[in-house]
Amino acid sequence: MTMTDTHTSSRRKLLPWIVGIGLVVLFAILPLLNISIPGVLPGATYTPGTLQLLALALLFSSLALSYHVIFGVAGMLSFGHALYFAIGAYGLGIVLRFTDLPLLAGMAIVLVATLVIAGLLGSLSLRVSGIAFAMVTLAFAQAGSVLVRRNPGVTGGEEGLALATDNVPDFLVGVVNTRNMYWLALAIVVIVFLIVTWYEHSRAGHVAVAVRENELRVRVLGMKPFSVKLIAVVLASTLAAVVGMLYLLLQSGANPTNVSSDFTLTLLVIVVLGGVGSRWGAVVGGIVYTLLDQRLTALASSDAIADLPAFLRIPLSEPLFILGTLFILVVLFLPGGLASIPGRFRRTNRPTKVGLESREEAAL
Repeated sequence: MTMTDTHTSSRRKLLPWIVGIGLVVLFAILPLLNISIPGVLPGATYTPGTLQLLALALLFSSLALSYHVIFGVAGMLSFGHALYFAIGAYGLGIVLRFTDLPLLAGMAIVLVATLVIAGLLGSLSLRVSGIAFAMVTLAFAQAGSVLVRRNPGVTGGEEGLALATDNVPDFLVGVVNTRNMYWLALAIVVIVFLIVTWYEHSRAGHVAVAVRENELRVRVLGMKPFSVKLIAVVLASTLAAVVGMLYLLLQSGANPTNVSSDFTLTLLVIVVLGGVGSRWGAVVGGIVYTLLDQRLTALASSDAIADLPAFLRIPLSEPLFILGTLFILVVLFLPGGLASIPGRFRRTNRPTKVGLESREEAAL
């Protein structure tokens, strides 16, 4: 490899991080700007409604990154990841409602409980693999959903659990402090991204990828796939619980849909939409999906859709129909998800070796 190739390779490795830092700075100053994108954002970027939506999108990106650890890195299809998100949201909500503990102490207790539960349920789930693993995780999630719905005195039942704000710092409570919650959501997505990056480049992450590709070979080499998979499950579950706690603060409550299997399917759609195996894809997928999900609902009930002929009005008035169509188009025409678009663009604009030789001959 020549010196030029080395410099080119280094630039390619640094470019995503430079772009990422630039995007973080841009997102950090958004609440201080007056930017309006009609049809995409409900108002200017400094308004509470827009900041609430953007903060939710960032939290979903963080949650998608946690699911990326299980599905994208370790290659395990889980239908129960929403359970740990709900443990974070409902766990913190219950601690704040029934105790006098401050916010950080309550979060610490929920975090320890998540580690224990994830370790126990993960050990049981990993006794099987493939579709059987997916079904076991689904069963645990359904059990959690039943517990939430059947205990209204503790969890609020079908009505959901409202946030008790007595021991929550004032700067995180109320519409006027939505900007602070937005910055907190941005900080969390950055921290989760860095943790997932560190994990992927660690020895455990490399072995997890090896197990995903060929588990038998890893066993032959004397390593233990079970331990590696369990680390991935516990790490992903803990990150999901942290995001769940912040979701409780942002939305001022939790509801039973947060623990349903449909919620995990949403995460799967986000990861596939962004690009399986890509950290940036998980972030982009979370933001795009959340914006589409929220804004398509507003579009479906708008007068513009109501005035259309029936054959257009009926499908366009169903946000899930539009989301499903977009998902199918991405799977068909962008197998690598949204994260593959820059690579496709570079390949399209990169001159081929034959083309370079032809230009050199023409120059001579």
